[in-house]
Amino acid sequence: MESTEHSGRQQTATERRRRELLEAAERIVLRDGPDASMNAIAAEAGITKPILYRHFGDKGGLYRALAVRHTDALLANLATALDAPVLRRDRVEATLDAYLLAIEARPQVYRFLMHPSDEDTASESGFDVGRHSAPLLRRLGEELAKVITDRLDLGPGGELRARVWGHGIVGMMHGAGDWWLRERPCSREQLVTQLADLLWGQLAAVEDREGGPGF
Repeated sequence: MESTEHSGRQQTATERRRRELLEAAERIVLRDGPDASMNAIAAEAGITKPILYRHFGDKGGLYRALAVRHTDALLANLATALDAPVLRRDRVEATLDAYLLAIEARPQVYRFLMHPSDEDTASESGFDVGRHSAPLLRRLGEELAKVITDRLDLGPGGELRARVWGHGIVGMMHGAGDWWLRERPCSREQLVTQLADLLWGQLAAVEDREGGPGF
């Protein structure tokens, strides 16, 4: 019994320390964006770089941990928007806005997750993160596809159709959001409205799944 309790306390302490290290990494990412380095993160956390490696394995491991942390938070915000007790068109706009607000509020974190360092080659001065952005977007696409499957009656072949829609919507949000964040050609509200206009044809026509929470 004591061994089990000790193991539980040790796991809790390890999880707490890991969370503290991720919070230190986020502070450096907010400051440096894609050029955040392991040296800077270790210094911010008050530890040596080997200890940082011990927790995350390598730079890729730390990146993946940060990506999971932020993707989980984004998915929670998208779910809240999708569950809002409003008309479907308003939920679509709220969902698009939740994504754009997330990248607007923390642009350095977005750039760290989605864009490689400006360095020509990966080094201690920056993370080679560009190759990791595709799995993150695929996860968002699959999660949105599950929501669509659960909420909309897409008929025969509906699961495949939901995956097409899920990945298509995420690709659209990412592509349009990336362009918008760089150039700021219009307000966030204007972009949301125009993207919703683009999506609305099929989404307006399909029925909610009977007994489901609605889309």
